[in-house]
Amino acid sequence: MPELHHILPALLISLLPAFCMAEATPISPGLACKSEKQAINEEGFVDIGGIPQWITIKGKHCGNPVILVLHGGPGNTMSPYASAIYGAWEKDYTLVQWDQRGAGKTYGKNKPTEATSLTVAQMAEDGVALATYLTQHLGKKKIILTGSSWGSILGVQMSLSKPELFYAYVGTSQIIRYKENQTASYNKVIALAQAAGVQETVAKVRALGPPPWSNPRNFGILRKVIRKYEAQRTDPAPATWWAPEPAYATPAAQADYEGGEDYSFLKFVGYKGDGMLSKVDFASTATRFALPVFFVQGAEDLLTMPEITRQYVDSITAPQKEYILVPRVGHDPNLPFIEAQLKLLNERVRPLSN
Repeated sequence: MPELHHILPALLISLLPAFCMAEATPISPGLACKSEKQAINEEGFVDIGGIPQWITIKGKHCGNPVILVLHGGPGNTMSPYASAIYGAWEKDYTLVQWDQRGAGKTYGKNKPTEATSLTVAQMAEDGVALATYLTQHLGKKKIILTGSSWGSILGVQMSLSKPELFYAYVGTSQIIRYKENQTASYNKVIALAQAAGVQETVAKVRALGPPPWSNPRNFGILRKVIRKYEAQRTDPAPATWWAPEPAYATPAAQADYEGGEDYSFLKFVGYKGDGMLSKVDFASTATRFALPVFFVQGAEDLLTMPEITRQYVDSITAPQKEYILVPRVGHDPNLPFIEAQLKLLNERVRPLSN
């Protein structure tokens, strides 16, 4: 039987959006927050980097700190699922979800061609422009930045580019170095399959050859095996988390989500292993931070391995830094992962905004 302390928070999170927030209104021009006690629930397109990009802004009190959430993927937007996963946070924080360039509703509004470029530098510039807009729109000196997986790449770049915009950066499932992350995953999956005596999986992964790869399909093949083994060692996320909200569940919205996911993934891995991921080497290029940085890591993460994140955190300098390892958590969010992030935000990050 599942433990009650895991069931109740999941139930509360799933129910909270139904009765705590009024229906969203369009993004208002100018300053949105007229008083600290005012609630905010806005959504719409904002001009960022020369194109309209989709954001949502939700919180019970404008006086609370603002968190900009950088989704992973790069095409896996969180706006369809945010209320279910992060709804409980809205009591103490104003949460901003952003469908990044080439993803979700932003993809649907600005459909790219296969030849349309997508770069880390361009998207980090978008993120900085959005953060600047949010400080003005919500009347804040700074905001909190958090990024997961692909979003952690943007988070590091934004933190290095404009540290004065952020109270802190919180990286989850942090990507550190392209070749090192993939090689560690490749070797670990083979070791797990060998230990379990599953020779079919051993053969399938070995057939890919060691990273780096030139075939874009190889990343997806390894990722599928990783999910299988992580599922055996982690707590499943509540099923209610992954039911999109009605506005994101229409055929058109689903087609935009899937189209953005496909487009962004190919830009991420590249046709010859030369995509955005291949340029990431934070162990060499991102070792000195001018703001507090925190890293929340799943102990069973087989995609961004804990030991690589730990080594990286030990090597960097920052006004404050911390590495939090969470048991029964893999690469993707589940309840222990979300609870650990909220605990960190409440105990270590929120005081920085006072």
